[in-house]
Amino acid sequence: MPIIIRCRFVPKNFCVNLFGTLWARDTSWLTSKVLNHERIHVAQQRELLFIFFYLIYIIEWLLLLCRYRHWYKAYLNISFEREAYAHAGEPEYLNSRRMFAQWRREKNVV
Repeated sequence: MPIIIRCRFVPKNFCVNLFGTLWARDTSWLTSKVLNHERIHVAQQRELLFIFFYLIYIIEWLLLLCRYRHWYKAYLNISFEREAYAHAGEPEYLNSRRMFAQWRREKNVV
């Protein structure tokens, strides 16, 4: 279970995952599926030594923002988010996840 910190500066129904700590305005919407999504992000962060995860995440989002011209569509197409959303409903996914899975093209990934 990740550490969850309540923060009024985070938009409603969003959470920010900083170094494995979740920051959210309200925790009532944090379902097991959302928590699994965030656990996948923690695995991604660890294999990229945290700082490289954030650098790649921001650069990829900026490039996708130029492409799609809509912040949310760009966000949904970030490789890290695509993997996390595709496997959020699979509680055992992290047991079989391969390193750098966010950049692998697997048949079962949306």
